[in-house]
Amino acid sequence: MTGIQVWFSDFCDLFEKCFIREERYKLLLSGIGVTIKVSLLAVIIGILIGMLIAMCNLSKRKLPRAIGGIYTDIIRGTPSVTQLMIIYFVIFATVNLDKWIIAAIAFGVNSGAYVSEIIRGGILSVDHGQTEAGRSLGLNAFQTMTRIVIPQAVKNIFPALCNEFIVLIKETAIVGYVGLMDIQKAGDFIKSATFEAFMPLVGTAVIYYVLIKILTLSLRQVEKHLRKSDAR
Repeated sequence: MTGIQVWFSDFCDLFEKCFIREERYKLLLSGIGVTIKVSLLAVIIGILIGMLIAMCNLSKRKLPRAIGGIYTDIIRGTPSVTQLMIIYFVIFATVNLDKWIIAAIAFGVNSGAYVSEIIRGGILSVDHGQTEAGRSLGLNAFQTMTRIVIPQAVKNIFPALCNEFIVLIKETAIVGYVGLMDIQKAGDFIKSATFEAFMPLVGTAVIYYVLIKILTLSLRQVEKHLRKSDAR
């Protein structure tokens, strides 16, 4: 046998040992499901919180601005893994909720601080004349914001929101700290069971890459659809 044949045979044996034997691939499949569930719910929570905090930060009243500023400062100034453990082991310690829902809430709260700044920047990027035009047409502040300003801001903030979603998927790799079997935790379990590091770690990296690539291409198509009305 040539050197390449020997290497290929060893690679196949290692692959079989890590993923096929004892059906360990099912751990990764289950982990993919957990990662997707946590990420989707977290991004929804993050957008809702982000919208609310962005409105607080843009408010002319001192109290909403203070609340938005304190929230953003605390969340952005502390590690996401610390926030996850505080929310799981302290805030929701006595609440009967599935682990993945609590984890999604934690990531949503974390993401909301960053999303709020993205939304705030997008709204401020819309020319102030658009607001004045809406008010001159008889629209109130809320109608002007929802019917004129936000629809224009969406196209500006969409790429940044997509990037935040991608970052969020990778951040969920820390849910193993609260006992969830996500992709990374499944890879760590296989590594511990087989005493092989290369194949499980590369396998998890490939899975994350494929998920994020599919998401990136899908979001790019959505962005192209949003940009159809642009003159450029």
